Amino acid sequence: MKIKCTPSRLTLAMLVYSMLVACESPAPDTAAQRDSNITAAPVFVEIAAQVGLNFTHKNGGAGHFYFPEINGAGGALFDYDGDGDLDVYLVQSENVPGAEESIVLPTGNRLFRNLLVPTGELGFEDVTEIAGVGDPGYGIGVATGDYDNDADVDLYVINVGKNILYRNDGGVFTNVTESSGTQTAAWSAGGSFADYDSDGDLDLFVVNYVDWRTEIDIACNNNAGQRDYCSPGNYTPVSDRLFRNNGDGTFTDSSTDAGISTAAGPGLGVVAADFNGDGHTDFYVANDQAANHLWINTGDGTFTENGLRAGVAYNGRGAVEASMGVTAGDFDSDGDEDLFMTHLSSESNTLYVNDGTGNFVDGTEPANLGAASMRFTGFGSAWFDYDNDGLLDLFVANGSVMSLAERRAVSEFPYEQTNQLFRNTGDGRFLEISLHSGSAMQVSEVSRGAAFGDIDNDGDIDVLVTNNNGPVRLLRNDSGDKRHWLQLELTGTDSPRDAHGARVAIAGKNGGLKWRRAHSDGSYASASDVRVLFGLGDTTPALATIEVRWPSGHVEAFGNLEIDRLHRLLEGAGKPISEALLTE
Repeated sequence: MKIKCTPSRLTLAMLVYSMLVACESPAPDTAAQRDSNITAAPVFVEIAAQVGLNFTHKNGGAGHFYFPEINGAGGALFDYDGDGDLDVYLVQSENVPGAEESIVLPTGNRLFRNLLVPTGELGFEDVTEIAGVGDPGYGIGVATGDYDNDADVDLYVINVGKNILYRNDGGVFTNVTESSGTQTAAWSAGGSFADYDSDGDLDLFVVNYVDWRTEIDIACNNNAGQRDYCSPGNYTPVSDRLFRNNGDGTFTDSSTDAGISTAAGPGLGVVAADFNGDGHTDFYVANDQAANHLWINTGDGTFTENGLRAGVAYNGRGAVEASMGVTAGDFDSDGDEDLFMTHLSSESNTLYVNDGTGNFVDGTEPANLGAASMRFTGFGSAWFDYDNDGLLDLFVANGSVMSLAERRAVSEFPYEQTNQLFRNTGDGRFLEISLHSGSAMQVSEVSRGAAFGDIDNDGDIDVLVTNNNGPVRLLRNDSGDKRHWLQLELTGTDSPRDAHGARVAIAGKNGGLKWRRAHSDGSYASASDVRVLFGLGDTTPALATIEVRWPSGHVEAFGNLEIDRLHRLLEGAGKPISEALLTE
């Protein structure tokens, strides 16, 4: 997105907002333009029950309105058994810690194995007991990453109370929380595996929320004077944790030494990326009704909190927002990581546009992303190219945290909202196409987590949606495979084995580069497929050349890659290049 007047350095949020108001923004779409951007066929079809994903989240609510009940829970898309298709891990809650009575018998989290590769058809079987990952804690979310570099993806389960690290050994998991040094006792809400110290293994950043216990629970009311869920401002925020991987299966809590413990916030989301382009992995934390944190990696093992100076602590009006979900990606194809945040209804979601140096401008209104989100409370979200046209679009999972007046007479759990899909029009703006995206997008539920990946290996991104106190949904993408694509599975050698943080570029059809990042973090309480997928549009050469910038610092080119298929790329097997090959 091109904004014609932008301050070179952002210092005050109000200054940012005033500059935005003064900047020129594109004229709104005409009716004809809008119609040309909408496809007639359904985009997503909901198939969870059809393919054997039988799971219903229970929040344990029994009329006490305990604060954790409204927050959970997420899920993960990852290949736990290494057979080439994505399996599903779903987080359960059920019994609130410290509650006097058990509402339901605990069943714990569930792992579903994808049968696509052995059978040729998409389907799932519950393998929780065989795999050993049925954690019965009060679950909020999950993070994934191969922390021990053994080619098996490991699981970090995020709870109200003790989190769990499961080490994956060939598809069977072992609880190694105590021996690994990753034990926690706080209410955690999100996690990110990333190699912040560039030593070739994945470290772990854990986002903590607030200090809540049943004995200090506060009674809160909604605008109708009825008992309802509280806001985080009623409780003390908790600082986040950073665990440094020692390379021997253990971690060291480096939160204090790295500076992360110097600031506390009610954190709900986290994403790792190099936001200022200096080659080091930074962390951005979405805080609920408090200033967001941008932890800039100094390169010496420490971090500086730079949210206010970078323009991402507050929105363009200088206000804090109830940040829940967060996603980072290069939506405007200018080579840097932009941020998108989901918030409460009446606040609007927020787009922060990176200027390439790690300073940001609130570009929500010029991008047409403000008004469309005002009625919704957003949680899980991600930049992803749903239609494979080469542009990053947005999905937002919605569900209220306060009972909705219009739902109280028709629902036993009146927090339901519909989810949203925004199409990138290519000129810096987005068009909401939810109503034209199939009946799956018209269902009102209390959606929370959203995980993204090619579940059926057909070359487009599908979406796993988790609902609070409701059934899981699997949204099969029926539009992206109509265009060309290229999918990459990256394997590091000097870098972490699953290459979290690697940046990949491919030449765009109109010149310039399209950048994507290998990662599983972001969204809300969920973990996505780490594989990288490029949409290539309708017409493209049969062979492609891509550039990979590995977390180790190596830069390589891989050429003559056939399109419309998956390629497995090994660090060190490409052509080393000292400069960006595709920009020469």
